[in-house]
Amino acid sequence: MRDFRSYARLELGLQPGIVLVVGPNGAGKTNLLEALHVGTQGFSPRTRVDAQLIRFGATASRVGLVGRRGDAAFDVGITVSSAAAKRATLNGARLVAAEQLRREIETLVFTPDRLAIVKGGPATRRAYFDRVLARAQPARGDISTDYAAAVAQRNAALRRAAVGLSSRDAIAPWSERVATIGAELVAARLEALAALEPAFREIAGKLGLAAASLAYEGEPPTLEQLESRLERDLDRATTGLGPHLHDVRLLAGDRDLRGFGSQGEQRLTVLALLLAEARLLATQRGVAPLLLLDDVLSELDTVRRTVLSALVGDTGQTVVTATQRSALPVEPAQFVEVEPGTAR
Repeated sequence: MRDFRSYARLELGLQPGIVLVVGPNGAGKTNLLEALHVGTQGFSPRTRVDAQLIRFGATASRVGLVGRRGDAAFDVGITVSSAAAKRATLNGARLVAAEQLRREIETLVFTPDRLAIVKGGPATRRAYFDRVLARAQPARGDISTDYAAAVAQRNAALRRAAVGLSSRDAIAPWSERVATIGAELVAARLEALAALEPAFREIAGKLGLAAASLAYEGEPPTLEQLESRLERDLDRATTGLGPHLHDVRLLAGDRDLRGFGSQGEQRLTVLALLLAEARLLATQRGVAPLLLLDDVLSELDTVRRTVLSALVGDTGQTVVTATQRSALPVEPAQFVEVEPGTAR
């Protein structure tokens, strides 16, 4: 169903606690969470193709969202049209880009496809932890983008030199930049992991995943290393060393959960990461982020549901979807029942 993508003005209660969204499969619960994400972050967690946010047969969609961040109220409006660029306003003022909302309102989301953080390849984990870094250290939020641009420029210089269109001397400035920014990126990632890991370990333990830890794999690149492998990089026309090839191992004791974790353990790992980041952001900002948990209860037993409810119930606001009200073992702060196209 796509009815919530046609128009939604959401006025959830402002008090901290759990908002339980209940409805049958296909009624639009995930669409409601998607609308909340669009309204607070400026983009969908599911797709970056804005046209997919418009209901079939319609030409535009709009999300209106009112809420409070700490002591400050906010009123957001986002319009997506098949005939014009996406428009976003915050408290009546037009934003240059809808994604600017990410700097004003923190929102973290869990959906079943987030298991790729554990199950997927290194690129998925790098992207995830670089987003954590950007949220936790906004002043260094562009460092991964700057590094990627430097690598792209070095690779282009390698290709030109390999076919004789430029000299090898043209590679040297980009090697130096890759080494400099790469070392900064590794240091920033390590700081972010160090800040995240204590809460991650604690929360994972409470959820039943013992001895959980994060292990960064990779060393800061140096100019000497890049110069020593120049022949290999010329042959392959690509930079074969640096943080664009690093990984973060998610462990339970000595077990790497990517290859040796059950589906349930992988789900708990992603949940623990999300809640650890929420705690970190709440400590840094003084305001807890909005949590959106889609279909998170269906594969948890009663004990873990109770633990999860306690972890999220007293900080900020958490929106949880389920097919039955009984899935949540505590009384929610607010209850929303979803039927196709409506929420009450």
